[in-house]
Amino acid sequence: FLKDTSPLAYEQAVGRLLASPRYGEHMALGWMEASRYADTDGYQNDRLRYMWVWRDWLIKALNDNVPFDRFVTEQMAGDLLPNRNFFTQVATGFNRNHRINSEGGSIPAEWIVEYVADRVETMGTMFLGLTLTCSRCHDHKYDPIAQKDFYRMFAFFNNIAEAGLGPNNGNSPPFINVPKSWPNLSEAEAKFVVPAPVKIKVIQTSVPRPQSGKPDTVMVLHELKEPRPTFRLERGVYNQPDKSERLHPATPPVLGAWNKKWPSNRLGLARWLMDPKHPLTARVTVNRIWQHYFGMGLVKTSENFGVQGELPSHPALLDWLATEFIRRKWNQKAMHKLIVTSATYRQASGASADLLRRDPENRLLAHGPRKRLTPYAIRDAALFNSGLMNGQIGGPSVKPYMPPGIWRSISNATYKQDKGDKLYRRGMYTYWRRTVPPPTMMAFNAAAREICTVRTDLTTTPLQALTMMNNKTYVEAARFLAERMMKTDGLKPRQRVAEAFRAVTSRAPRKGELDLLMADFAFYKNDFTKHTAAAAKLLVVGEKPRNAKLNPVELAAYALVANTLLNLDEAIMQN
Repeated sequence: FLKDTSPLAYEQAVGRLLASPRYGEHMALGWMEASRYADTDGYQNDRLRYMWVWRDWLIKALNDNVPFDRFVTEQMAGDLLPNRNFFTQVATGFNRNHRINSEGGSIPAEWIVEYVADRVETMGTMFLGLTLTCSRCHDHKYDPIAQKDFYRMFAFFNNIAEAGLGPNNGNSPPFINVPKSWPNLSEAEAKFVVPAPVKIKVIQTSVPRPQSGKPDTVMVLHELKEPRPTFRLERGVYNQPDKSERLHPATPPVLGAWNKKWPSNRLGLARWLMDPKHPLTARVTVNRIWQHYFGMGLVKTSENFGVQGELPSHPALLDWLATEFIRRKWNQKAMHKLIVTSATYRQASGASADLLRRDPENRLLAHGPRKRLTPYAIRDAALFNSGLMNGQIGGPSVKPYMPPGIWRSISNATYKQDKGDKLYRRGMYTYWRRTVPPPTMMAFNAAAREICTVRTDLTTTPLQALTMMNNKTYVEAARFLAERMMKTDGLKPRQRVAEAFRAVTSRAPRKGELDLLMADFAFYKNDFTKHTAAAAKLLVVGEKPRNAKLNPVELAAYALVANTLLNLDEAIMQN
């Protein structure tokens, strides 16, 4: 990029990034949090599930730049498409990512209601930007959504062939077997599969559990032959239906007309959501794309476009982006390129004290965005700069370093840490247990993945600094960044530190900055010369052994300098 002096250098760099397989991984993270993706069921003992195949589908769909209307339709109703296949079936796992209760004393009918309500609420947040949850128990207090509207949308999802309780461990039906050749399926393997029906077995005298899906399965949607009857539930309680009127699938009239040619099922619902005339879907989606780059949407409350949400800072821009998204045939990569090549995005992040005082959130877009990296990107950047990163794409979740005994503190499960290269996979593949999510990720404001979350409030706390300085992942990364420094033959210590600074921050250090770092290096080297045992202790943090050919005192000193570099504001902030 630096050597390219053509006027198109920046645009060509954007093109390379959009074509990278890392694009799909990067963009999948926000969708995973909104989709409440996890590796366990949640609730009580938080039993295991196997949904990584859906995550693989998501990454591939994003890398393939599947048009957004198709992308959404496959996830909402891939099992109902005329040209349905194994891949579109896997896509419906989107609506199986919700929590599932396996507690023995639970009432199955109650929990089926909870699962269906979760799907309605997730759809409301992700595509409509509305708090539909508020209309589950009564008419919405602020937005024109009646309680009956909620249950008419509920009816679209109230016909999944699922069980109320989950199995004690494993996937809950409906699920399908995943061929060993996944994702490179043969023509025969890529055909639609009819899931086995739910088989309930009463165990422990009174607990009705379904059959359990093994690790080579994935949960999907599949319709019952006859849909369950849907009624308005008094105060949202599962066993208080108002049977005076049966409700049928329908959408709120205030949100746009229903085309009678659409089927009255989830496929029709997807058609309604992706209709170019729909007032919300395109606006809500481009607002989240804007939020991804600027740290805040044009509508700050990206989860709430209703009366209680904030008004857009630039309503005409929001409208134009939404119509442009549709005009470009729902091309997601085109929208990303449009935003990052704009003059607005390409402004410098710096701002005067007066401007920061007048517009602390940069709602007026008078300067470029400045935002902290995601919890996943902070870890990934440390691994990448250290040379430890394992770039494998897809596959089952992995279990990197975790505080000892953390799972046992709340359940009878034991965390079994992985070994070798699995420790250095990207953060998006980290095993996610809902009741004990990875503490490092949570310290940096990751979504808990219990419900659909499209925006989290960012905090700045001492715990974050302590994590970056002392967490095993970051200390080990500093060790191997130090090895990278020492392997640069022919460079003096000052040049080595300068190169490492540039690798971490993407700029050359100023003289004063480099002077401070070199003073630190001299202090550390002197101290470790006197305390060689302390140097040895530092160099065994983490699973990967150090390079025995390198001087341990110098390596330990460089490691502490590297630890400082990884903790710089510029190492975790995007400017």
